[in-house]
Amino acid sequence: MKLELERLPQELKEQKCWICWRLEPKGEGEKPDKVPYNPVNGKKAMSNNPATWGSFQQAVKAMEKFGFSGLGFVFSKVNSYVGVDIDNCRNPETGELTAEAQDIVDKLSSYTEISPSGKGIHIIVKGELPKSGRKNSRTSVEMYESGRYFTMTGNRLPGTPSEVAERTEALQEVHSKYILGQRKKGSKARD
Repeated sequence: MKLELERLPQELKEQKCWICWRLEPKGEGEKPDKVPYNPVNGKKAMSNNPATWGSFQQAVKAMEKFGFSGLGFVFSKVNSYVGVDIDNCRNPETGELTAEAQDIVDKLSSYTEISPSGKGIHIIVKGELPKSGRKNSRTSVEMYESGRYFTMTGNRLPGTPSEVAERTEALQEVHSKYILGQRKKGSKARD
């Protein structure tokens, strides 16, 4: 998928929460990993160590210099951003979303972009997540406010806002419905 970095929200570009990533083979028959890299020195980065992150400009330069696959935005306790990741919810040929993904997009109404695979979406909002549960494998919905990063494309989902909105109340509702709700019997929220 083509990167459209100029379309990323300016407020995200102003954060010093950027890394690069490279698609690297894992093992035979396994899906490759998106390995994070420090944009300042080209060495591996950690999503829980701000010393391994850089500015947007540093990440863009490092992507070209080191031949990285793309850029990543790190969610951290030092900012109020929350990322909502929904896998396998978009038809890459038609652009159509699943009913659940469309419901989440409508409720959160914030900057939303198409993931590098073209099959998923990333929504970024400002707000606070409930204390328990970050992932529900049954709904393919994940929510993070720290210790994770999103691979960024700038390929905004048509019809969604170009800016990041404050959505604490809507996050609570989406979390309750798609992270805590619809769980398989006997499964627990993953923190």
